[in-house]
Amino acid sequence: MKRKIVLSYSGGLDTSVICRWLQETYDAEVVTFTADIGQGEEVEPARAKAQAMGVKEIYIEDLTEEFVSDFVFPMFRANTIYEGEYLLGTSIARPLITKRLVEIARKVGADAISHGATGKGNDQVRFELGAYALEPGIQVIAPWREWDLNSREALMDYCEKHQIPVDYQRGKKSPYSMDANLLHISYEGDELEDPWVAPSDDMWRWTVAPENAPDKATEIELTYLKGDPIALDGETMSGATLLRKLNEIGGEHGIGRSDIVENRYVGMKSRGCYETPGGTILQKGHRAMESITLDREVMHLKDELMPRYASLIYNGYWWSPERTVMQAMIDESQKVVNGKVRLKLFKGCVSVLGRSSETDSLYDADVVTFEDDGGAYHQSDATGFIRLNALRLRIGAKLGRKFSE
Repeated sequence: MKRKIVLSYSGGLDTSVICRWLQETYDAEVVTFTADIGQGEEVEPARAKAQAMGVKEIYIEDLTEEFVSDFVFPMFRANTIYEGEYLLGTSIARPLITKRLVEIARKVGADAISHGATGKGNDQVRFELGAYALEPGIQVIAPWREWDLNSREALMDYCEKHQIPVDYQRGKKSPYSMDANLLHISYEGDELEDPWVAPSDDMWRWTVAPENAPDKATEIELTYLKGDPIALDGETMSGATLLRKLNEIGGEHGIGRSDIVENRYVGMKSRGCYETPGGTILQKGHRAMESITLDREVMHLKDELMPRYASLIYNGYWWSPERTVMQAMIDESQKVVNGKVRLKLFKGCVSVLGRSSETDSLYDADVVTFEDDGGAYHQSDATGFIRLNALRLRIGAKLGRKFSE
């Protein structure tokens, strides 16, 4: 009986070549897995392409709801941003794809999985760390690190030699390497490899240019339950439906564009552009909801841990014990993050108009008012508070220790 290898398969040029290469190099039966995670393209055509190469076991699955509820929302509970700007749209999709690859491998009796990530990027790390965490004995085959097909022309020559049907024409070079899912779309390569060169206006696909967005703002209301958005403008929706709707609204107002030079885990700097309209809106709304429901020190602790949590996701450690422990702490903090947030969307900006929580707000108008608070807060108490906190500063000053001029 031939060994089986489960391949993460898109039906594009790279993974089509990989499919045939695995069949021949490893004398293996390839099982293909194609995930619909909201990339906006039909995934069903991958079935016919796989069948044309003799693949007998083909898995095509809609994972959009699981993607949002079990991966995107848990990440957003932490207000996760990598290096101050990146909302981790590509990074957070890899753990789900890896999970299904491993599950399918178990189901069909495969001892190996394979992916199309290159040897220069982060995705190879994310796929493989996840696979080993979920199935320690599995073999991961990364063709880009083994073969000598190091150009698009070489891949096309291979297709012609092995009669592989692909939707790719010689001489027509796609200007960017793109990756999309329900959270974002990314662009790399071509002119973007020069960090001084601005991206062309026609590169962006999901959002209008902020200057071309409507002159009239749109106001929306998000309802949160335990840190997750559950309704838009009073209408309860599934996570995927809500995010899809926010992508549409945000895109119309030019929200969510970013141009970043990031530090890859493999050691190099990389320039990429991203569109994350719905995620940008959710990030703003969630922080506003937390601002009135979270205890000060809990909020600050979360903010301190967030960069570490973001790095874990970016670097491929979603399935690590440390991420699991951090997630448990984050999720515990979210039990009180319940209420509503009003936001304004206008020409690339998201502004908070209001926030309220009938059950969990820590905002006490009687305490914060500048008018007579009826004894809720004794202003004279601040004298001792300031004296105690100034004590070490006064002692240092007496000794002549100066830390600034």
